[in-house]
Amino acid sequence: MAIIPQQRLFGWREIDELGDLERLVLVLEYLPDEELMQKLERERGHGRNDYPLRAVWNSILAGVVFQHTSVESLRRELKRNAQLREQCGFDPVRGEDAVPPSYVYSRILVKLMLHAGEVEKIFTRLVDEISTLLPDFGRVLALDSKAIHSLARGKKRDEEEKVPKPDGRRDTDADFGKKTYRGCRKDGTLWEKVISWFGYKLHLIVDAVYELPVGLTVTRASASDVKEGRKLIERVAEQNPEIIERCETLVADKGYDDSKLIMKLWDEYQIKPVIDIRNLWRDGEETRLVTGKENIVYDYCGTVYCHCLETNKRREMAFGGFEKDRGTLKYRCPARHYGVKCRGMEQCSATGGVRIPLAEDRRVFTPLARSSYKWKATYKKRTAVERVNARLDEVYGFEKHFIRGLKKMKLRCALALMVMLAMAVGRLRQKQGMNLRSLVKAA
Repeated sequence: MAIIPQQRLFGWREIDELGDLERLVLVLEYLPDEELMQKLERERGHGRNDYPLRAVWNSILAGVVFQHTSVESLRRELKRNAQLREQCGFDPVRGEDAVPPSYVYSRILVKLMLHAGEVEKIFTRLVDEISTLLPDFGRVLALDSKAIHSLARGKKRDEEEKVPKPDGRRDTDADFGKKTYRGCRKDGTLWEKVISWFGYKLHLIVDAVYELPVGLTVTRASASDVKEGRKLIERVAEQNPEIIERCETLVADKGYDDSKLIMKLWDEYQIKPVIDIRNLWRDGEETRLVTGKENIVYDYCGTVYCHCLETNKRREMAFGGFEKDRGTLKYRCPARHYGVKCRGMEQCSATGGVRIPLAEDRRVFTPLARSSYKWKATYKKRTAVERVNARLDEVYGFEKHFIRGLKKMKLRCALALMVMLAMAVGRLRQKQGMNLRSLVKAA
């Protein structure tokens, strides 16, 4: 019998197949920016309106969609592309004269940074809209951070004691970050790779199925992944509580291996953490004895073994599931489960299985057992956040940019992710029709 693959309501490939103008139309039509525009219009009051705010704002969004790395690059595109000018809302009669000078963009970008809260509300509304259109949006989340290099160079040691003059060219907000990667080769030798950069760090939570952002923060490069990860989860829980209520698992690499984070996810939000683990045991310590058991041990990866009381032969126990009410993981006797012979079976107290409470070691024992096949299959979904990070580099210009300052970086990251969400909302609305909301409720 032929297997029919399950189709998803949204896939990013649909956006990749669209032209730039089609993408821009989706963004301009479905981005909920009316409150921000009204606030900026009220602040302008009865001042000059040579360059309408709405048109300038639309052109900034166009710069993100069209992958322009600077304002000057965007202005050149606007001057030569009459269709783009008209799409943004500039007066077609004025022609090239309708394109604002660079200082106009500088002023509105400063205003946008002052209204960072309103920009954040747009992002939150888009996440709410996506969660309504996609019934399973947020069920599996992925957490990771991304290094963003600054155009400026870091201070040399002999310059650190000097007070920099505010000349507008330095990046005094950025600092140095470092990530260390370790592993083991096939021949048993260990390897280590250290990556350092001067700039910032984007902390991102994305939906691991649809590869769409759910929450973000931008910090200096030296900020701790674990601490910012905990803050980001709290932020999403406050701004989009329905996402946290819907979430079943959160996936992250070993950079987020932390007892507080693991306990927070499960104890406060009932989210199963699927986070890779670091070996923090003493050198030479391979296994530890389970409390109250004489022949049941576990390793730092959460694999549970039993030792035969007659031969001392070690066998891996079969995972039997998580008992939520008891807060325990159940493991079955390998002799009974797999049908292997065990000479010490009659003397063993674990023939009926054992229950290991999560409290035995909260890092090692999690609601979704690390030794289970489901844990390994779920962990593979972590690559979704890496694809979003790659999209930010390749499509939205973070691989080569001219941004200096933490506030500017926060605004630029928010704009890129808002554009990403707006295109997804628009594609879903066009594809499913305006009645999709009622269809989702009926389902």
